[in-house]
Parts: sequence; structure tokens; C-alpha cells
Amino acid sequence: MNPKLLEILRCPVDRKPLRLELIEEGNKMLSGKESTFIKTAILFSESGFFYPVIAGIPRLIVEAFFDYEEFFLRHLPNFTIRKKTLEERYGALIQHIQTKNSHTKKSFEQEWDLYNYETDKTWNLDSARLLDRFCTETAESRESLHGKWILDAGCGNGHLNIEMAKAGMQVVGMDFSLSVVRAFHQNDQENAHFIQADVEFPPLPFQFFDVVHSSGVLIHTQRTELSFSSLDPCVKPGGKFSIWAYQPRKDVIHNLMNRFRSVSSRLPVRIQYVLYACTLLPVSFIVKKLKGNPQNIREMMVDILDWCSPRYRWEHEKSEVETWFAKRNYPLVELTDENMWGFNMTGQKSP
Repeated sequence: MNPKLLEILRCPVDRKPLRLELIEEGNKMLSGKESTFIKTAILFSESGFFYPVIAGIPRLIVEAFFDYEEFFLRHLPNFTIRKKTLEERYGALIQHIQTKNSHTKKSFEQEWDLYNYETDKTWNLDSARLLDRFCTETAESRESLHGKWILDAGCGNGHLNIEMAKAGMQVVGMDFSLSVVRAFHQNDQENAHFIQADVEFPPLPFQFFDVVHSSGVLIHTQRTELSFSSLDPCVKPGGKFSIWAYQPRKDVIHNLMNRFRSVSSRLPVRIQYVLYACTLLPVSFIVKKLKGNPQNIREMMVDILDWCSPRYRWEHEKSEVETWFAKRNYPLVELTDENMWGFNMTGQKSP
């Protein structure tokens, strides 16, 4: 974690600044020079919550004191008392979050664990085309975004964020799965930052980012519009909010797949992996190769897991998403990209 990042980190519950208790620093080559980063620490909030920085990554999820209990038992002497206080004060909230997040975290961790940074493409796009698509979806350019603060809400493997940083953008990539660990270790750019966080509880300041972008992520949460409304306050006046959503299709195979995943997605993620590898992957491989699709086996499996494994996968009409922007004071809204699966819509907030 870059020490400067602390200036914009917030408690995901009360959205107030955090106090740092440093445990260990580390060094890493970033942007061609050796940089000191915060390797191990604890972040404390006024509301009583506390969050670890482990291996350089702030773990700013509400349930962090459960997920990282072993860390706190080693580094926080009064952990047991603090944990009991939080359970008594915020028990219902914590239970709700654990219930809704547990499966999805495991699902996306499994998906991105397959990704090979040296050879694989993300959604059939190499690095340059990933950044081109981002510019298209936000109706911006490399030049117009230079020096701007970008939030990538649901950054996955982080490949796009590294490319943004190389183009001169200040980027915060957040994901609530442990995909951010691999992203952090692959990153060699000083202005790319990675945090573990939940899109429904973003640990970031209000009205700060020039662009908030969430590509195919909000539709994998319990309620898409609720997640939309949770990220909206992060957009600064005059800034942009850009989201990719799936749309309904009048296609028999598509709808059969959705029915199949409504059952299969409830299975443990490792069992799902075996099920899809034995059934959907062989069919996908044959069909895609007959069509000349250059994807390798890992890339095909990532596609399958992204569709079938998450507990939630909502589809929305364009007119529905447009109303979300309208209700939250985005007078300028445009459809910036569309294909048979979904679309990207970007709105500019009133100054």
C-alpha cells in the first residue's frame, strides 16, 4: 500500500478517515524506481471497526475481522474484546454481509486464479485493446484521462488498471475477492493502487473520483441498483459514472444456460469447477474452435465461470439503467457500447 493512499481511504461503515498503526514496511520496484510501501498494518475507524493491511493490500471489507482472525490474533492484543464489541453492536449487519458475500468471494477468486498474466487475454482483449475499450465505454481518451482519478469497482485481475496507470491515470482498483493479491504482485506502476473492498460498502471518500467504472460487476450483487447507489456518491460533481450490464436475450440456449446456472451456482465452487470442466468446457471448446475463436482453455473456463458460478447474475433493459442515472442527478447519459450480451452506459453528474 502506497502511504499516500491512506489520505483517501475511509471506513466502509462510517466513511470517516482511518488511523494507521504500522507494523512493517516493504520495498518494491514501481515505475522504474524502488519505492517503500506499507506491507503490514492495522487501520482503525472511529466506529470501532478495524482492518488489516496484509502483503501490501488494505483489506477494507466489513467482515475483515472474521476473514483475517488469525492475523489479528497475532498482531492485535485486545482483538477478542474488540471483536465481541463489534458483534454486539453490529451483529445484524455483519451477518447480512457474510451471508451475501461468502459465495461470491470464493467464486471470483476461483475464476481469476486461472488467469495467466503472461499469456492470457481478458475477454479476448490484449492490454492495448482493454484500455481502448475503457476509453470507448467512458467516452474519453488517454489524453483526457491523464492525471485523473479513476475507480475501477470490481477490478478482477487488475490488468486494465495497470494499463491505465501506464497511460498516466491515478487508479484505484478494488475487488472483494482475493484476485487483488495477484493484481498487486503483478503491478509495477506507482499510480495503480489495489484494495480489497465491497462495491456496496466502498471505503473511499464522497465526491472524489473523476470516473467511477464498473464493468460487469454490479449485476453480480444482490441488487444491482442498490450497488449502483452505493458507488454513486464517490463520483465528483461533473464526473462520470460508467457501468456495463447484461441485457435480456430472446435466445433459447441463453435462457437454458440461465436456468442451469440458477441451480449449479448454489453448489460449492470447487464442485462447480469440476461440473463445468466435464460438461460445458468440452462443448465450448468445440464450438469456439469451429468458429475460429483463438481463446485458450483457461480463457474459455474463465468465461464459463463468470457466467455460471456467481450466486447472482441479473439482466437489465437499457431503459431501466437509464432511470438509475436520472434519479441520481446525471442529466447527460449515453449508451457508449453494446453487443448481444449487454451494454455500457455512462452518465455525467451535474456540476
